Amino acid sequence: MRWATCFAVAALVAVSEASTLTPPVIPLIVRNPYLSTWLGNARGLPWEHWPIFWTGQEVGLSVLAAVPESNTVYPLLGRPHDSLPRSGQSFNVSYPAFLGTTFDASTTNLTYSIPGASLTKNPIIVVLSFLSPVTPTSTLRQSIPASYLTVHVSGGFDIDIYVDLNGLWVSANRDNTIHWEFSQSTFLKKRKGEKPLKTWKVRRMVEQLLTEDADRAEWGTLQFTGPSDVQHEAGTSAILRQRFSRTGTLQNIVDGNFRSIMDEEPVFAFSKSFKLNDSTSAAGGKSSDSVLFTIAHVQDPVIQFAAARGNTLMRPLWASYYTADELLEFHYHDFDTSFKLANNYSIQLEEDALKSGSEDYKDILAISARQVIGACSFAGTPEDPLIFFKEISSDGNTNTVDVIYPAFPWFLYTNPKWLAYVLEPLIEHQLSGQYPNQYSMHDVGAHFPNATGHPDGRDEYMPVEECGNMLIMGLALVNSLIYDTKPASIWSATGLDVHVDSQGSSFALHIDGEGMDDTFGGPVSSKGEKQARQWIERSYSLWKQWTGYLVRETLIPANQLSTDDFAGWLANQTNLALKGIIGIRAMSEIAELVGDTKDAKYYKEVSEDYIQRWQDEFAISRDGTHAKLAYTWFGSWTTLYNLFADALLCFHIPSNTEPVTATGQKPLVSKGSKTAFVDSKIYKIQSDWYHNVRQRYGLPLDSRHMYTKSDWEFFAVAVSSKQVREEIVNSIALWVNETSTDRPLTDLYDTEGDGGFPGIYFKARPVVGGHFAFLALERACGGQAVEALSFLDNEAPREFQSRMFDEEL
Repeated sequence: MRWATCFAVAALVAVSEASTLTPPVIPLIVRNPYLSTWLGNARGLPWEHWPIFWTGQEVGLSVLAAVPESNTVYPLLGRPHDSLPRSGQSFNVSYPAFLGTTFDASTTNLTYSIPGASLTKNPIIVVLSFLSPVTPTSTLRQSIPASYLTVHVSGGFDIDIYVDLNGLWVSANRDNTIHWEFSQSTFLKKRKGEKPLKTWKVRRMVEQLLTEDADRAEWGTLQFTGPSDVQHEAGTSAILRQRFSRTGTLQNIVDGNFRSIMDEEPVFAFSKSFKLNDSTSAAGGKSSDSVLFTIAHVQDPVIQFAAARGNTLMRPLWASYYTADELLEFHYHDFDTSFKLANNYSIQLEEDALKSGSEDYKDILAISARQVIGACSFAGTPEDPLIFFKEISSDGNTNTVDVIYPAFPWFLYTNPKWLAYVLEPLIEHQLSGQYPNQYSMHDVGAHFPNATGHPDGRDEYMPVEECGNMLIMGLALVNSLIYDTKPASIWSATGLDVHVDSQGSSFALHIDGEGMDDTFGGPVSSKGEKQARQWIERSYSLWKQWTGYLVRETLIPANQLSTDDFAGWLANQTNLALKGIIGIRAMSEIAELVGDTKDAKYYKEVSEDYIQRWQDEFAISRDGTHAKLAYTWFGSWTTLYNLFADALLCFHIPSNTEPVTATGQKPLVSKGSKTAFVDSKIYKIQSDWYHNVRQRYGLPLDSRHMYTKSDWEFFAVAVSSKQVREEIVNSIALWVNETSTDRPLTDLYDTEGDGGFPGIYFKARPVVGGHFAFLALERACGGQAVEALSFLDNEAPREFQSRMFDEEL
């Protein structure tokens, strides 16, 4: 059986096991901040609206199917039928039966049933399969700014397929003039069995390098590629769509009249005719077939970065291996391998999510994965690879520390090496002396794609937040490198166990002849420990500088912002102080790694003193039932999501030795505490509190508002009882199904009403990587992190009286 046939059958099977959730918007082609196309109105029919960029701006991507024997044309995606007259033509316009949408971490399938000319014939099944592969074992493949669209057909009569794109892929401004060209490949690097390709290349006539308009890139080339046996044509949208509807084909000609995007809207189209015979007939023949297209957005350079050597135009990572034309040929012919790698990730993710949560949790993670990678732009060289990370839809900053932090469970689970790549621009820039403050910078550039830093030191003021975030992520990365049998990511142990010393980054990219990464960390020749020590030693002064700031400022935080900056400035933030204290504790282990026992001892003692004072004097309500939002805000409460870091970094696991305390100092944790750093009673009262304050659509962020942040919900309940976890996940799943939001998954929403935007419109943000908190925690500490919290399941959550939510506590 042919590969295409196998895949088509698999796609049809997936429909019968449809995804349990119905999010309002679903990813189609999502690779980076500028190649980001989504199915809007995903609960409706795919031909009711045009696909959208993540902002909600419409993008021209249309698909038609025509049945010659009935002279009927069917819109499948977008609104190309708006160009087709309803009468007076030799064809009819009708609508297929839409059988539904299925998705996993890399793939979205839209499935249709199209009737034949007579009722005696079974309908044809058409599947539009969009693959934006997540490939944790191949950084090279992940860096390629391109996705796949495969059209699968299965049935017993002939059918023609038409696909077109317009100029809105290369500019947000419809008045901009675009240039296009058509090419056929000459096999720059031909491999056995490969066939020639046809490619459309579209760009702005006058590009604006490293410039955005409405979050759209105003430089770069759209490349739309298909096999040599498809028909092609460029011209006015209505003319091409009507010609296809009449004839089922295109003319293989190119309109050379370059013009603006909506001036007699030029589109760039391919068509394919499928000759199918009923396999049960005497004639036999094919009953299924497919055609593969790729859609790419190629930019070089991708970023301007204030590197140690000064402002640098950063080339894409893939440019170290291929020219643009070579890249697109490799990508097209690499479909089988990319699909297998992505499918491996999706299957493992489903298995892990089902063990950790539920069918709903599986789908929440599946819809979140591409949203994280959609903020990443891979740059640099194999010796010094970097990821530039856009703060999508909020500030548009570059490598925002408190956006990386909520996303980092996804990086830990998927590929911790990529976490190193996304932290590296921040570390390199600050080591170079270009940032004047003593605390960690908020971001490396005010607006993507210009990562030019803040030489005046006037970035957004979150000093405790960002220092704590960097230290927690730094130790988490170190821990992910040093393992014996259970790495933080199962894919870290895949590949060649070879450590090649590099003059560049501690995490240089080494790939084999098939484009596969080597292992990340691990016990072989102490590879992981060597990499971790090399990384920390180079930047130790920064880690120590940030920790010094926390020692001075974190126990009683001054009036400042936390990551939840939309909630405003606040002094004495309980949750923020906890993050800083855990950051100091993290520095103790970082110091120990590089052999600085004096620093290690000092920071451990400070953190133990601070955490004792935090939980005994400042953090908890008078009645002992919950953490306060701020030390002096009586009657308030907060989601204590920073408690997650205590468990992720394994501080909660009791040691086999009795703690040594200074003379006269109380023990760090109360007698009978089941945890070693933050007292187990804190875990217990917060878990119980979440059970009581849960609303229809989840756990409110704090007592000030009814809105929530989904990333912090998962952080918080990852360290709660199983019952509470299930309750909150069920509420979030209900929200995904019912929310009135109409953009790619938001992380900020109302927990009551229609679950809509709370007046702040976050969308498509990569912080949904926090949804992976359960999985990151389950692999932490050699698999012992969750087990050490099992005491939370020993008794049911305590039930509080309704007055608990109204009176001062």
